[in-house]
Amino acid sequence: MSDRARERTGRRTPAGAPARTADAREPGALAQLAAALRTPAAAAQPLFAQAPKAWQRALPYVVVGMFVVSLLPTTIAVLTNDYGLDGGWSGALGVAQTVPLLLAVTRPLPAWLLVLVADTIGAVLLAQADRVAGHPWPWTPMAIVGYLVLMACLGLRESIRNLVGVWLVTGALGAVLGFFQPGDTSNTAALLFVLSGILLALTGALRGLGDARQRIAEQESISEAERSRRTLLEERARIARELHDVVAHHMSVITVQADSAPYRLPGMPEPVQEEFAAIAASARESLGEMRRLLTVLRAPDGAGGGGDDGGADGARAPQPGIGRLQQLVEATVRAGQPVELSLAAGAAQAAPPAVDLSAYRIVQEALANVVRHAPGAPTRVSVTVDDDEVLVLVVNGPAARDAVVEPDGPGTGHGLVGMRERVRLTGGTLDTGPLPDGGFRVAARLPLHAGDGTAGANADRPANEANDTNEERS
Repeated sequence: MSDRARERTGRRTPAGAPARTADAREPGALAQLAAALRTPAAAAQPLFAQAPKAWQRALPYVVVGMFVVSLLPTTIAVLTNDYGLDGGWSGALGVAQTVPLLLAVTRPLPAWLLVLVADTIGAVLLAQADRVAGHPWPWTPMAIVGYLVLMACLGLRESIRNLVGVWLVTGALGAVLGFFQPGDTSNTAALLFVLSGILLALTGALRGLGDARQRIAEQESISEAERSRRTLLEERARIARELHDVVAHHMSVITVQADSAPYRLPGMPEPVQEEFAAIAASARESLGEMRRLLTVLRAPDGAGGGGDDGGADGARAPQPGIGRLQQLVEATVRAGQPVELSLAAGAAQAAPPAVDLSAYRIVQEALANVVRHAPGAPTRVSVTVDDDEVLVLVVNGPAARDAVVEPDGPGTGHGLVGMRERVRLTGGTLDTGPLPDGGFRVAARLPLHAGDGTAGANADRPANEANDTNEERS
């Protein structure tokens, strides 16, 4: 999404919490539960630990507790009455086979080991029970239900390798116990093996989906951060290329003045002439170093070196300033955008080169955003100068009714980033934001005298506080 689109939708960057739009609705309880099921929990966290509401986080304990409360007395009664097992053994097995399910919410693998040992011991004891004939063995119906609850907890927490291991151990143990099956009993080892495999596959796939979505979200966050960083670096490189021309002009003037001093001032002593020659040589050497540095900042094909003109001709063209705002506005008007310009007399002469260039670029970026996101909107550009600063103001109304507005998209985000960097460079302030009538405003204050330490102070401020009252933009 482009910078202007971000402003108008009120979205925030990842550094802040996303603002809720008017048509945004909170997901329902079922959607939240589905999201909690897909969200992987850390090793020490219970199931649903990242659910948004307290009752959702407590839901696994409630469900497992209900299974324990219902399975415990049922197991004791069935083992005693149907299988004819001693009451003491029935109570011990009932507790050992059901109570560890409470541990499955936070520690499913240890809970599985405890239940598996208890079920195996129960199968051995039931093989010698008086009335085992005609009943399921080695796993009783209650043991199968509890085991499947345990499989669901395992599938939502453990890795695929652990799930496959659990499933194979379950099948292998049932196969071994099958060699000792009492007569006239129905073997349930295959049933548990199949049901546990299905449940592990379903819950494991659900967890895998959650893992995949989490990785995608992390990658998107990393990509967004890298994109923002790349945009900032590209804009700073662009500003550096333009400022090179400003500094190179002053260095060239110093070189010419130092070289021509002996001719302009006849009778100059020899030491003074040597001093001027040394100054000229140092200035030429500095210019050469700057040009070599500039080759690193320019694109490999030489394009983009001189601003918006592009190509070698654009790289050699003089940098624009406040004096060329009238041409910029006229070109925008010819493109069908109604723009009015109010330019203070003497503004171009009063501004130093860096401020002159920054004011032009800020107006250029603001008008480009108006053309893209508010075509046909009446726009006012104002540049005023006082003793201390240059005030640049660009205000536009809402887009025309029949205008085709550029849809929200990824965008480059260079516009507002570039404005912010240029304002920070000069030590000024930038205020941008939407207007109540649907329009937009860009206001920049650029100090005429940057030697008061303002620029340095601004440069040391965090990026999210730099000269911008609308910090939700990137």
